[in-house]
Amino acid sequence: MDSHDAERAGVRTIKASEFKARCLKLMDEIAASGAEIVITKNGRPVSRLVPYRRKPKSLFGIDRGRVEVLGDLDEPLDVAWEAASGRIRSEDDCSS
Repeated sequence: MDSHDAERAGVRTIKASEFKARCLKLMDEIAASGAEIVITKNGRPVSRLVPYRRKPKSLFGIDRGRVEVLGDLDEPLDVAWEAASGRIRSEDDCSS
């Protein structure tokens, strides 16, 4: 990937000399925005500055607080299930 590829992908690029002068401010920007910056030397990418993300120990509960359950999940449905009727389906029933 050269700097033109990064620009086409919508990734911000910055020269190493500019990065050196603005490092701490850029780190704060990245932490707040979640975006990344590709750092270049002589027009070629040499590094990426990306926000730090903690990886969860387990995926169990990862969406806690993001999903809301509406209603009772254990409550029976008011629908008669075909399997409960005891009727065996024929091939003709399956084609329709």
